[in-house]
Amino acid sequence: MPSPEAVIDLLAALAYGELSAFDRLADDARMAPTLAGRAEMSSMAAIEFGHYQRLADRLVVLGAEPTEAMAPFVAALETYHSLTEPSTWLEGVVKAYVGDGMAADFYREVAALVDDETGDLIRDVLTEADRAEFAVREVRAAIADQPAVAGRLALWARRLVGEAISQTQHVLADRESLMLLLVEGTGDLTGVAALLGRITDRHTERMETLGLSG
Repeated sequence: MPSPEAVIDLLAALAYGELSAFDRLADDARMAPTLAGRAEMSSMAAIEFGHYQRLADRLVVLGAEPTEAMAPFVAALETYHSLTEPSTWLEGVVKAYVGDGMAADFYREVAALVDDETGDLIRDVLTEADRAEFAVREVRAAIADQPAVAGRLALWARRLVGEAISQTQHVLADRESLMLLLVEGTGDLTGVAALLGRITDRHTERMETLGLSG
């Protein structure tokens, strides 16, 4: 079993991710070309805040103060968002599906390395079925109307992934507890590489579902 410090760091990183997603989705909703799209993305933002609250509550149960526990992860996540701020509605939709989806895949993988209660909580707050359906509908409709948009969105998605990987590396370098959780939980560095390979495979599947090249 991972150390209590590792579990707190893991939940704190995810909690700040959910809080940040709430802010971002609420802002991006204002770019929606239709009221239906704005309402749908705003609804997604509200769900993210609910997820944040559940994670914060769990941190308190574990003896951590949520804002203090989240503080070490603010810089990396805010850097990621500042470097990947969408300039159009479709970029915001792709970021919500591809960028956040890749992060969710990482946390799902790590959920298998912790205790059952923590793992169940992580999996519960990473549901994305409605988000996937919404993103696929919006992006595929846009591509059908303007095929040239597919290339631009594919480049945007690759940028999202590159920045996400870069900031994740910074976090792991700074938080020894999380690095040990990955290495010890998967067995060795080969296990970590296999985990990352599975995340990459699922990213490719998402891109194909959207009608974009990886």
